[in-house]
Amino acid sequence: MHDEEPEKPASGVRTMNSVLSTLRVFEEVAQRQPIGVSELARCTEIPKSTVQRGLITLQQAGWLKVVDAERSRWGVAPRVLALGLRDCGKPDLKELADPVVKRLAAETNETVMLAERDGDNLVVIATQHTDQVVRVVLDVGTRVPLLATSGGTAIMARLDESEVEELFTHELPEFAQNPAPDFVALRRDIALTAKRGYALNGSSSWYRPQVSSIGAAITDPAGRPVATITLAIPDTRYTRAQEKTFAPLVVAAAAEVSRLLAES
Repeated sequence: MHDEEPEKPASGVRTMNSVLSTLRVFEEVAQRQPIGVSELARCTEIPKSTVQRGLITLQQAGWLKVVDAERSRWGVAPRVLALGLRDCGKPDLKELADPVVKRLAAETNETVMLAERDGDNLVVIATQHTDQVVRVVLDVGTRVPLLATSGGTAIMARLDESEVEELFTHELPEFAQNPAPDFVALRRDIALTAKRGYALNGSSSWYRPQVSSIGAAITDPAGRPVATITLAIPDTRYTRAQEKTFAPLVVAAAAEVSRLLAES
C-alpha cells in the first residue's frame, strides 16, 4: 500500500498561481510592448486586477516600466537587457559590439544604437549617446517594427524577397495613429540598400520624421541578418553631405561586429 502524497496547502497553490500569472504578464509585455492593461488582460485571459498587480510587482522589481504615461502603456525596463541574457553557448552581441559602438559614436559625435532582430521587430540592446545638447534618444529595450527604421530596411535588404513580402502583410497596430508606410517606396529603398550596403531613413521616416539615420546590418556566421548598427542624427543637424563621411563608418562598424560574431 502506497502512502498518499500530502496535498499542497491552498496558500502555496495560490502563491504559485500568482507567480505564474506574473511571469505570463512579463512575457506578453516583452512580446507586445508597448501595451496597456486591458489588452494584456484580453490576450492573457487573466483578470484585469491580477494583471495590474503583476505589472506593479514587475515595476517594483525593475523589470517593467511605464513607457507611455498618457495611455498607460507598459514596456520592458533597461535592467532586463543590462543582464545580458542570452541562449546558452551563444556569444553576447552587446559585449562584442560595445567597443565598436563606442568608437563609432566618438568618430561621428552622434548617437549610435545597436539593435537585435526579434521576429518582425528590432529591439534596442545598447545605445551610445552624443554629448551634444540636441540628440536622438531611444531607450534600451525599445521595440520598433523592421518596417519603421533604416536598420530594419538594412535587415530586409539581406532577406529573401518572399520573407520581405511576408513582413509587408503584417499589421502595425502599435503605430496605428501614424500614416502607414509607402510599400512601393520602401521596396525601392530595400533594393537601393542592397546595392550600396546601408540604409537611410527614406520612406521609413513615417515613424520618426524628425530623425535622420543610417543603418547597416550585422550578420551571423551563416550570413543571416541578426542585428543592426544605426547612426541617428536630429534632422535639424543632418545634411546629405554627411552621408559620404558617415555611411562608410557605419558599414565598417557593422562588418566588424559581423566578423567578431563569426570568430567567437
